[in-house]
Amino acid sequence: MSRSGIPHPPPADGRVPTGRRLARRRPFTLLAAAAAAALGLAAGIVATSPAAVAADNPYQRGPDPTAASVAAPNGPFATAQVSVPPGFGFNGGMIYYPTDTSQGTFGAIAISPGYTALFSVELAWMGPRLASQGFVVIGIETNDRNDFDTARGTQLLAALDYLTGQSSVRSRVDPNRLAVAGHSMGGGGAFSAALRRPALKAAVGFTPFSPSQNLTNMQVPALLYSGQNDTVTTPSSVSNLYNGLPSTTEGAYIEAAGLDHSFPTRPNTLLMRTMIPWVKIFLDNDLRYTQFLCPLMDSSGVLQYRNTCPLVPPGLPSPSPTTAPPTTAPPTTAPPTTAPPTTAPPTTAPPTTAPPTGACTATYQTIGSWPGGFQGEVTVRAGNSAINGWTVGWSLGSGQSITQIWNGTLSTSGSSVSVRNVSYNGSLPAAGTATFGFLGSGSPSTPSSLTCTSP
Repeated sequence: MSRSGIPHPPPADGRVPTGRRLARRRPFTLLAAAAAAALGLAAGIVATSPAAVAADNPYQRGPDPTAASVAAPNGPFATAQVSVPPGFGFNGGMIYYPTDTSQGTFGAIAISPGYTALFSVELAWMGPRLASQGFVVIGIETNDRNDFDTARGTQLLAALDYLTGQSSVRSRVDPNRLAVAGHSMGGGGAFSAALRRPALKAAVGFTPFSPSQNLTNMQVPALLYSGQNDTVTTPSSVSNLYNGLPSTTEGAYIEAAGLDHSFPTRPNTLLMRTMIPWVKIFLDNDLRYTQFLCPLMDSSGVLQYRNTCPLVPPGLPSPSPTTAPPTTAPPTTAPPTTAPPTTAPPTTAPPTTAPPTGACTATYQTIGSWPGGFQGEVTVRAGNSAINGWTVGWSLGSGQSITQIWNGTLSTSGSSVSVRNVSYNGSLPAAGTATFGFLGSGSPSTPSSLTCTSP
């Protein structure tokens, strides 16, 4: 049911294509997300880039974010709003915008309500909240409350054209930094719009219903939400939609624990503390916000989280370091950080004797698991001397295979696995570390031995 009490059309899960396999999607249960947050999964990689990028980023707006600021009802910008009359390709609506004119133009987001619903009833709570974080927001009413997803997509694009070309706040909007969002059928409309206009920077679907298209040709970074108790657009249907994203497109999927189809129509911090970083990253190229999503900083209320971290806006370089990782970055797995770098490596990691010059060791841990699959992580540690390149090898257990890998290059031969460094993490100082992660099918198990060699 929508907040207005009018039922949404029942989805046919069979109409939502399963898309490509889950290979590149990184699943997180609550346990895995909590573990990742505690261990700072990939934090050493992601954290190296925002300051450098921000120095040359003309789109960055607002002070340094915190966990409290992205969840707060009001952001750092004062806001105002202006109504939009019908007649510009959609049935009017409301614009919310920051009143500050000292920081240049802002990115903009057009939002559509769900089937038979009104923006003013369902989603108006989002307008001032997003505007106070440094965005211009236009919430639309649809020409017909029974409009399907493609019609809503057309109207979202018309709203963006009006916003940037004719509205009274057009001088405040950067026409090259635009996004779309919507609830239920409006979420399908957002994806329809993004498929037709790949120059958009982000698309967000709140419990989206997308009967007219899948996402196999999506080029716009897409964030999808589902509710555990949603019987209208079930988590499986939204998950299948997400799975269809191509491997070249950034994406994230969040399943909210215990919530239903209409949870986005009620003010809630779970949605804002994840959506705000998403649009900041992709509309503003603001990598200060990756800390909230890579890994998920606050997993409360989240049953499942999948992502393509590190999240990189198209056109920006990878946030992974281009030089050796800082020696102060704590390893994300054992061995202990107190091990003196000038002596033999910790006895908990093979080998048990001091390595020769240029040698390395590797340690493994399981980050999370689910029926039929798991996520693993390997930490490579240089020995007494700096190394320039590394290769880790091990044998897969019975029934195991690797379906996706990041921060490494995979080679397999039968059950034998070899992972070598990529361009940005092969050079390590003495006792320096690098990590790579992977998704595996089968049941998790700790490899009986890991080998690490360096040229």
